[in-house]
Amino acid sequence: MVQHLTGLPAQAGRTNDVHYEGASLRARALALYAKRAFDLALSLLLLPLFGLTMAAIALVVKLTSKGPVLYWSDRVGRNNRIFRMPKFRTMKLGTPEVATHLLRSPEAHLTVLGRSLRRTSLDELPQIYSILKGDLSFVGPRPALYNQDDLVALRTERGVHELIPGLTGWAQVNGRDDLPIRLKVEHDCEYLRKRTFLLDLKILFLTFLKVIARDGVAH
Repeated sequence: MVQHLTGLPAQAGRTNDVHYEGASLRARALALYAKRAFDLALSLLLLPLFGLTMAAIALVVKLTSKGPVLYWSDRVGRNNRIFRMPKFRTMKLGTPEVATHLLRSPEAHLTVLGRSLRRTSLDELPQIYSILKGDLSFVGPRPALYNQDDLVALRTERGVHELIPGLTGWAQVNGRDDLPIRLKVEHDCEYLRKRTFLLDLKILFLTFLKVIARDGVAH
């Protein structure tokens, strides 16, 4: 009789844990679906709004520098899967495929239009394609280059690699190009812990303000 009674609380505790974990998983799944629906809706809204702008940029890039209009780079996506991400080309042909801050003289590699596109973040507009495809979200950690082993390792160690990378993120509104890798990952971890739809909206709004102010872009 005593054994039976003492077993009840433990069994009840396990049942509650299962219910809690199940509810948590369902909530997480619903949040992912809602985030994806928001990404698709906003992408479809922005495409016609920026269609003429993108066409004009493509024409100017083609007329002012040799090479393709778009630059496709191998990036690290969710769960460290590699995907191809487009940007308007802002660097001359032959530029080493490394993060801009690692170039000895970044300015020397920029095209005629490159600096302006980077300052205004207009070079990122083709990434709407990646959002529609599902490789990117509007908000998340910025995707690392395939050869940024230190950044990828730190994110994997802290669980950030499980997030869908973003067009902008918490690190971008807290320093962008000015942040060292470890601090970027700390901001990524903070986003991982606190992420909500309202936080995403806040990040998008702060990104808009930073783009208007051209704040945090080193090159």
